[in-house]
Amino acid sequence: MLEELSIKDFAIIEFENIEFSKGFTVLSGETGAGKSILIGALSFLLGGKAELSQIRAGCHEANVSGTFLLNETKDAEAFGWLSEHGIEAENARILIRRYIRDTGKSAAWIGGVPVTRADLSEFSSFLLDIHGQHEHQSLLKVPEHRKFLDARAGLVSEVESFSRLFASLVEKRRLLDKMNSSDAERLRTIDMYTYAVQEITEAKLLPCEDETLEAEESRLASYERLFSDIEEVKSSFDSGDGGVIPLLKKSMRASQNASSLDKTLSPLESRLESAFYEISDIFQEFDSYSQKLVYDPEHLSEVQERLSLIYTLKKKYASSQNAPLSEVFDYLENAKAALERLGANGTNKEALQSDIKTLERQVYVAAKSISEKRKASATTLSREVESILQNLGMKGARFSVNIVEKPGNDVEQKCGPYGMDTIEFLIGANVGSQLLPLAKIASGGELSRVMLALKTIFAENDPVETLIFDEIDTGIGGEIAVSLGRHLKNLAKSKQIFCITHLASIAVFADNQIRIKKAVSDGKTASSVRQVSGEERVQEIARMLSGDVESVESLEHARSMLEKAAAL
Repeated sequence: MLEELSIKDFAIIEFENIEFSKGFTVLSGETGAGKSILIGALSFLLGGKAELSQIRAGCHEANVSGTFLLNETKDAEAFGWLSEHGIEAENARILIRRYIRDTGKSAAWIGGVPVTRADLSEFSSFLLDIHGQHEHQSLLKVPEHRKFLDARAGLVSEVESFSRLFASLVEKRRLLDKMNSSDAERLRTIDMYTYAVQEITEAKLLPCEDETLEAEESRLASYERLFSDIEEVKSSFDSGDGGVIPLLKKSMRASQNASSLDKTLSPLESRLESAFYEISDIFQEFDSYSQKLVYDPEHLSEVQERLSLIYTLKKKYASSQNAPLSEVFDYLENAKAALERLGANGTNKEALQSDIKTLERQVYVAAKSISEKRKASATTLSREVESILQNLGMKGARFSVNIVEKPGNDVEQKCGPYGMDTIEFLIGANVGSQLLPLAKIASGGELSRVMLALKTIFAENDPVETLIFDEIDTGIGGEIAVSLGRHLKNLAKSKQIFCITHLASIAVFADNQIRIKKAVSDGKTASSVRQVSGEERVQEIARMLSGDVESVESLEHARSMLEKAAAL
């Protein structure tokens, strides 16, 4: 539900902050006062085109923001979209904001998070429909017609089950196609993977074995240099009186004598003693290492042969010879999985073909059943829509749900994920006129009335909670307008309804009325927006009736109409 709309420097609106309520709200005002501009600002906010002409003359930027209250039950799709995009609603409310600057730059935010125009349009489609313009009209999107008809026919769960059954059939056919897509190629692929699995398995590789062997090869191949360096280290540590260890021993004795004479030297003596033992331990480690250091050309050859095998496997089954050994293990697992998919590990092609035939029969039977229920519901829906259209001034209008079986010669071609039907709503707006798709209706008023009829019928199934009707009173009056007003009032029991109208006979049914007025100040034209109630509303209804807000007769007539509408 739209709770609040703030508009700044948009077209001829300088600044307006408007709060809205539930129920039926009428927007009224003289021709050219700015009623359509208000809807234009809302359309801009919800992802419509951003144009420089929308910026108020003399200003650098136009801003529009709106606060929507979400219903946790009805707005499940909106909450899901917000969750997917990491946006949180605060107290079930979400703020949408958008601007356009005179540089041509525009930007938008949902809940404080920057979004693209496409994101804005997608999210706003869950919140609001504008009827009368060819934007935000979910019922003009042909794929939506199937959803509405299924909801009306009570088929939503059945169609969802069918979609899962159809998906299973598609998957099994895909697997069979892969198995049949050139038996020779399939056999070559099986041979290739079988050889790879055998070769890698027989190698008995260990994780990170290549790194361990490379380190060992480096040590064995550098025996002479390594032995020479170790001996030089040992010699520097213990080579008679000139070695590090004998010198440290001599220094340690001297420090012990000095420490016995001056106790303040004790810490230094301890440190020297620690250094002596540390150096001695290092010498022992080097000596132990040198004792084990043996030149073994046979073992070196074994290590190099093993490394050669690993490099060969990497060249075949990894991205490069220098790739980590883990890539070879990954290839092994993928090869095993591929063999299983291709039937090398016992996949029964005949059993798969049998499963497909069974699924085909189930899919056809289910699709046929759904189609029959759709056709039965379509007949009822057509009568309901036509009945409402008669009351809304479209005498002789015909409405039809066109259900056509998908083309093809077999089950796979005739069925899609939602059944065997292509569904589209058609309308013949006048007596004798041809049935045409909804999108081809020329009159905005006719289109709005068709939408109103459908929205009245689909009110319980349509998750969009806020509906705006523009140009809905074009070419009607009298009892037809009264009937239209009653329809809007009834629809507002479950939806938030906005309607731009010039007709008092529609406006009196509204729960709330907003007057848009244009005035000139300091040489500039600006529209003001004000909610009217009480005597102000009586005066506005009187103006709509006769243009005279002072005539006693007009005022009394306005009061009478408001009282009668309120009593319904």
